[in-house]
Amino acid sequence: MYDPTVARLTYRALLGRRRALILGALPLLLIAISLAVRALAGADDQTAADVLGGLALATMVPIIGVIAGTGAIGPEIDDGSVVYLLSKPIKRPTIIYTKLIVAIAVTMVFSAVPTLIAGFVLNGNGQQVAVAYTVAALVASIAYAALFLLLGTVSRHAVVFGLVYALVWEALFGSLVPGARTLSVQQWSLAVAQKVSGGDLVTSDVGLTTATVLLAAVTVLATWYAGQKLRSLTLAGEE
Repeated sequence: MYDPTVARLTYRALLGRRRALILGALPLLLIAISLAVRALAGADDQTAADVLGGLALATMVPIIGVIAGTGAIGPEIDDGSVVYLLSKPIKRPTIIYTKLIVAIAVTMVFSAVPTLIAGFVLNGNGQQVAVAYTVAALVASIAYAALFLLLGTVSRHAVVFGLVYALVWEALFGSLVPGARTLSVQQWSLAVAQKVSGGDLVTSDVGLTTATVLLAAVTVLATWYAGQKLRSLTLAGEE
């Protein structure tokens, strides 16, 4: 279910000069802000949780997920080059799974690693804050990559829809409307982080069992449906 050639092409597309600059800008900004906060406020556990929760998990991780998830397949569909890929003797689910693995890997590297670094900068991992939010970023990366890969498969405006979800639903409604928090990848990943931290600094409105089931369900269903849409795209091209 993994094709090295598809993976290489996807990595090349995602880590091209333009996207690499965008992917690298947000982690660098997070670390720069963390250094400034540490210099001004010193090591404070609550401040560290606020920065990692509000900037890293709520903003940086979903945006990177949008870039990696939609960029793994969206541009190929837009410019028609996906037809060349589909003409090869590669199973359609293999294409989706390979691109998902690449999108997850890129999202994890550009979100979880800087989150861990920022956490150690802010408070030296006091009360396991840095590790907890890093685990949350890792878990969220999987669901975001699958969700935004699906968007890239079904819509030519996947980046716009992805940013609306990430910045409006997750960041805005997810922080203001109690009901919306239940349907938020951010809150699901926070439930896992809360278990890791074991304290009161990291909290979630969703229980751990519910969060785990929803994370798995979204990832599996989004991946399956993306495969179905790619298969129907092939049929349309053949007709």
